[in-house]
This record gives sequence, C-alpha cells and structure tokens, in this order.
Amino acid sequence: MRREPRTVAITVTDGTHPFEVAVACEVFGFARPEVGVDWYRFLVCTAGDGPVDAHNFTLASEFGLDDLAAADTVIVPAAPTGDAPVEPALVDALRAAYERGARMVSYCSGSFALAAAGVLDGRRATTHWLYADELARRYPEVQVVPDVLYVEDGPVFTSAGTSAGIDLSLHIVRLDYGSDIANAVARRMVVPPHRDGGQAQYVDLPVPTVDDGVVLGPTLDWIADHLDEPLTVDTMAMRAMVSTRTFARHFRAVTGTTPLQWLLHQRVRHARRLLETTTLSVDHVASACGLGSAANLRVHFRRAVGIAPNAYRRTFTLGLPGGTNAS
Repeated sequence: MRREPRTVAITVTDGTHPFEVAVACEVFGFARPEVGVDWYRFLVCTAGDGPVDAHNFTLASEFGLDDLAAADTVIVPAAPTGDAPVEPALVDALRAAYERGARMVSYCSGSFALAAAGVLDGRRATTHWLYADELARRYPEVQVVPDVLYVEDGPVFTSAGTSAGIDLSLHIVRLDYGSDIANAVARRMVVPPHRDGGQAQYVDLPVPTVDDGVVLGPTLDWIADHLDEPLTVDTMAMRAMVSTRTFARHFRAVTGTTPLQWLLHQRVRHARRLLETTTLSVDHVASACGLGSAANLRVHFRRAVGIAPNAYRRTFTLGLPGGTNAS
C-alpha cells in the first residue's frame, strides 16, 4: 500500500509534559522504511517566539503555531490543568485547524485545550481520570467519558493519561495504514499492538496473576488462536481450570472488561485484519473470526468500527493478487 505522507503536528507550550511529546515523536516522527509506506511528516510546533519550558526540559523548534495550517493531524499533549486559561494563540490555532478539517487529537489533559477551542462541543471525549470531573465542570458542552483509554468521535480523538496516548497513536496508524503496519510499529516499540479504546483506564490487578494462582495469559492466547470456534465463558473457564464464576471475576479484574466483551473485540479485530489483508468474502471472514454469518458480522462490525465491512475494506487498497478489495 502506497499513500501520500501525512503531516502530523504536535503543539508544545510552557508546562507541556515531555512524555507525551516523546510518544508522538516515537510513533509519527521516526522514518520507518521497513514498513514499506511513505511515513508521516512530523512537526513540533512551539507557542510563542522562543523555547518552551517542558518540566526540566527546554524545547525549541523551527516550527510555530502558524505551521499547524500545514497539518493533517494536530496533537495536543498533556499540560497543567487548573483554572488558568489556555493560551489565546493556541486556542485560535486549534480552532482554525479544526475548522479547516484537520484531525484533532489530545493526550491526557490536552483535552482542555481542545475544549477551550470549542473542538469538543457536543462530542464524546475523555481525559485522565484525575481530571475528568474538572473537564466536565469547566466545559459542560463536552460529553466526558471518564473511564476509557481513548475516544474517537468523528475527526476528534482524545485519550486518557500517559500510556493511553500510545494506544491512541497506534489506533491512528491502524486507521491510516492498516493493522499489519500498526502491529509492526508496536513490535518495534515493544508495546502491546492493540488495546481497545473502550478498555478501562485502570484495573484492579497490574498483571494477569492473582493470589490464588489464576493465570489468564495462556488462556487469552488460546482464545485468540481459536476465534473461529464456538466459545463460551464455560469453555474459557475450563481452559483456565477454574470455575466459571472465578474466571469471570478475575477476568474483569485483569482486563477491565467481561470475557464475552473481550472476545467480541478480538473477533472484530481479527475481521478487520482479514478485510485489510485478504480477498476472502465477507461470509468467509465472518466464519473465520467466529461471528457465524455475514449479517452478524455487519451488525457487530458497524457497531464497533462505525462502517460496514465492505466500506472498511475499500479504504485499504492493498493490491492483493487474485482479487479486488471491494468484494
């Protein structure tokens, strides 16, 4: 797949958190000839005339807020919250980029700047769970979703704190270039290739092992390898060698979701990959990912992705041998 390079710009102001800037640089800013596509053009755009203070770092760039006009995607990283207003110049630049049709992205508390620019009015959005109540209080027009990793609402993408910015960035790469390339970038970064945006921001247990010896990792791997089979919670619990009740309880503690919700996400994810990389018919894709029929696939796929499977396939022109992508 060959596409024109996309320009991604990140804004930095006094108080910007350097981790989120580094996330954007890592995902969008490094040349990646190994993936075989024209990669992004990446701009760091500082507010004001000089360097900015980013928590023990001084950041300087040849690009300023005026250069946001060249960006297809604009990212606002985390910055201090509180009642202090967002810099007017940044608000104006973000509003202009949004009105021009740029894809707007925030990491963590960067959502406050998007809200100040009116970008989030009437939209669903998230932020770090510590700041969710404050965002809702200061900007009542925003439909704050406080307990998810990231939210996609039209051309506006918002994420929770810290590592959720990585999840959102890989999601954007997946939208632009497909799952295989997003997974390749994730492998290079040594991070999980995909955490669904609806996953809880935090879960009770940091690792998939609990005091009574329940280990879910091998079971999750087994489920992912048997998506085409009829799977129930009882089946999964038997594989984990625990009772159904214990399995369901620990599954939510580890993943932040239920076994059946997680299974459905995995099946839709597998369907996306098959639609991107094969010429299998929609019926065959439905069977291969365990959703049974094309009609069932369409229902769940549209609910999760927002478009029908055929329309999704047409967005990825892979030039596969032996067929077209519009089947």
